[in-house]
Amino acid sequence: MPNFPAAADPTEPVLPPSPQHPCTPPELTLPTWEFAARRLLAKMLAEFAYEEIIRPVPAPAAAGDAWTLTLDDGSSLGFRARRRSYGSWHVTPDTITLTPPPPAPAAPASFGDPYAFLVRARTLLGLDGATLGHLVRELSATLAADARIDHTALTADVLADLDYAALEGHQTGHPWLVLNKGRIGLSASDTAAWAPEARNRQRLPWLAAHTSLAAYRGTSGLEDPARLYSAELDPVTRAAFDQTLRDRGLDPLRYLYFPVHPWQWDEVVVPLFAPALASGDLVPLPADPDVRLPQQSIRTFLNLSRPDRHSVKLPLSVFNTMVWRGLPSDLALAAPAVTAWIHSLRDADPFLRDECQVILLGEVASVTVRHPVYDRLPEVPYQYKELLGAIWREPLTGLLAPGERARTLASLLHTDPRGRSFTAELVARSGLTPAVWLQRLFAAVLPPLLHFLYRYGTVFSPHGENAVVIFDEHDVPVRLAIKDFVDDINISDEPLPELASLPDEVRAVLLTEPADFLPQFIHSGLFIGVFRYLSALCEDRLGVAEGDFWSLARAEILRHQARFPELKDRYELFDLLGERIARLCLNRNRLYEDGYRDRPDRPHAVQYGTVPNPLHRP
Repeated sequence: MPNFPAAADPTEPVLPPSPQHPCTPPELTLPTWEFAARRLLAKMLAEFAYEEIIRPVPAPAAAGDAWTLTLDDGSSLGFRARRRSYGSWHVTPDTITLTPPPPAPAAPASFGDPYAFLVRARTLLGLDGATLGHLVRELSATLAADARIDHTALTADVLADLDYAALEGHQTGHPWLVLNKGRIGLSASDTAAWAPEARNRQRLPWLAAHTSLAAYRGTSGLEDPARLYSAELDPVTRAAFDQTLRDRGLDPLRYLYFPVHPWQWDEVVVPLFAPALASGDLVPLPADPDVRLPQQSIRTFLNLSRPDRHSVKLPLSVFNTMVWRGLPSDLALAAPAVTAWIHSLRDADPFLRDECQVILLGEVASVTVRHPVYDRLPEVPYQYKELLGAIWREPLTGLLAPGERARTLASLLHTDPRGRSFTAELVARSGLTPAVWLQRLFAAVLPPLLHFLYRYGTVFSPHGENAVVIFDEHDVPVRLAIKDFVDDINISDEPLPELASLPDEVRAVLLTEPADFLPQFIHSGLFIGVFRYLSALCEDRLGVAEGDFWSLARAEILRHQARFPELKDRYELFDLLGERIARLCLNRNRLYEDGYRDRPDRPHAVQYGTVPNPLHRP
């Protein structure tokens, strides 16, 4: 247990007690494990084939959807797969077989072991030993998390009744990245305590950081940290924080307060900030009484006790998906300024403000704590520049109209244990036909994203976790909420007049991209990262052909362009409808570009060839 002062309510521990003896987690049964393993192998084959890490060939003398892949030892993997939009693959898990190498006359046998695939294909994949070793570790962690999710899975009708915070704990992770829950750094007990699928309600301890070490930023109305603390902390808790400092002879007015993840305290703060703890520049504080729940991003917590209070985003030095999940100091410092700027665009634009009514969940305050040594060493790995601080984000609850409810885009890809699609459940509840429901989805999601791109040369990366669909009381999509601005906003390098007044502080932290690349963020984040899976699901479960799905999406884009004919040159500058687009690769990045190596800068997706654009029409 971290050595924080006693919490205000001693009956509610900050962390669950550690297990006293080893025991097998209940979800680790052979049937559950084998089902999760076969499904993950199918995903691995599909996504590796999409990124051309592997190149299956049509099986000889077989139907058109039968494919084969020769492995290192001459054995061959067979499976059935449909080719989908963007040149992607959809592999049917229970069709995967393994045929021994010749001259053995054995018949194909059912196969579902991703570990055995890596062993038999390591030369084919071209992996070095270090990458392969870490890859197996991430594979195991991802499978264990998948087994937990399967073990506690709810049916689609039950999921549809959950609120936004509760639904987050039932999501299955990034659909494109194969090893999407690797979480290198977390132990089994850490995962059981803090992973989203554990769904544990937790209280967070706080830290006090001396202003010689820490900096605060806030948007209008929150320029003074006291304003933030009066909204986030009740008077008793605030007084307890102040008294903790006074008891040590320290002046509370010289300190900034912020929550800290207990894992980060134990693994990072105590060992790496020991001098600051010894000097009193960092002082541990009690937990505040609010109960919080982690979201899919792991490091962001929703407040369940007081939904009107901000969400908090905390650094967590865990390697998951593509990066260490810390909190870059430069981005945290600039987050309120980015929020103020992006809010100003929306608030001055009648289309965004009144017609779209887009919700922009602002990162309105931040505390950053510099490390006295690492911050002077720009060449060290980036994980050591993201160690301590917090960002407060506007809560969604108070921004919803009566009857509205919110769900992440990622939830639309969920399928329950009975094979029932979550999207199919929502469509059925809406009373609309699937095609009309999809029209409403596109009308809710696309216009604000397109308008920011075309009018302001500004693009979000609207992936499944940071884009939130708002539904009315009939489960019909009506509008969009977006979050993670400072991480996921990119601007055009063209000298557009709308970007001329961009504040220097904002320009310094936002990524600037060539105009012809800017649409790639919508393609990769939304169309490839979400809609290529949703289009397949709608064809298989709702009877909407993939071609019709993309025709509906294209029609919404053309409808928006017709709405603003004065931006015609921007539609050509930021072309979403071209014949082919660059294929950005996430799994290739892990396997070849960055692997598990430390580097001074955060990695980004790599480009490998091009793929056909399903939005294109000759």
